[in-house]
Amino acid sequence: MNINLKLLHSFLLVADHCSFRRAAEESNRSQSAVSMQVRQLELQLGVALFHRTTRTVQLTREGEILRDTARKAVRELETGLRKLKDMADMQRGHLSLACAPTIASTRLPAILTTFQQSFPSVTADIREIASIEMLDAIRAHAVDFGLGPRVPNAPEFHFHPIMVDEICALIPRPMGFATAREISFAELARLPLLVVTDSSAIQSVLDEAQQVAGVTLNIKYEVRQVQTQIAMAAAGLGAAIVPRIAVPALPDPRLVVVPIVDPPLSREIGIITMKGQRLSPIAARLVTMLQRLLTGAANAPAHMDIAVAVTDNRPPSRPAMIQ
Repeated sequence: MNINLKLLHSFLLVADHCSFRRAAEESNRSQSAVSMQVRQLELQLGVALFHRTTRTVQLTREGEILRDTARKAVRELETGLRKLKDMADMQRGHLSLACAPTIASTRLPAILTTFQQSFPSVTADIREIASIEMLDAIRAHAVDFGLGPRVPNAPEFHFHPIMVDEICALIPRPMGFATAREISFAELARLPLLVVTDSSAIQSVLDEAQQVAGVTLNIKYEVRQVQTQIAMAAAGLGAAIVPRIAVPALPDPRLVVVPIVDPPLSREIGIITMKGQRLSPIAARLVTMLQRLLTGAANAPAHMDIAVAVTDNRPPSRPAMIQ
């Protein structure tokens, strides 16, 4: 039997409201047009679907059976159409990502290369911005999500951790740490230092670490970009305090990469979204790939609900976390 979906839709509207007038108003059609469509459906089925009086409209037993069956069918159809739309979106979609510069310039390119192999028609807008700007972009819905460090005291956001990124020192070899396996914060404080000041969180964490170690850092130069910081360290201007993820795969031979201890410094890297936000299918696929490839599948945390990023926003505990 070839049943027109428009006839079923009109029937369900009348059944839901028990009123031809209300059904007509909701469908932006005339009452006579809705009545005619229901009548056509009754003629096709060979049964009466409604008991009609001048004051009431009630379903017949046959009408109740059709209502329940049609609702299930419509739900199944909507689910199937939604899946098809999601598949189409993933083939020709667009996404926008806010990313911490230290990640964007190191790990992200290789991950996007893998992503492009699966979704070659997807285009992306990558914004390399610091934490505070990232939160502003997420809040304004200018990006789908952020990839960056945990930001304390941000209750309107969800943060799902992916990895812990150690903070280390890049020390020029002439400064005497060429064979050092670690450096204490107190020892580091005696060296001329290079720091990045594009986030107030960095300064607050360094202040906390200074209090813990009971020392004052000898900050020689403040810069905005980690690449500048590393270049200045290589030139011998001071020791750079940098995230491990920002250290080049082939470090400059003029520098020594040394872990910091007493106290150690690190930062959590994760996915940042607004609370209650649902990611698009293509953005959710990228999130899944980031979880798997950012640190390697063997070290990845439990799978994240990519539709709604759920976690807490507790302030970081020691080891000190640097943004």
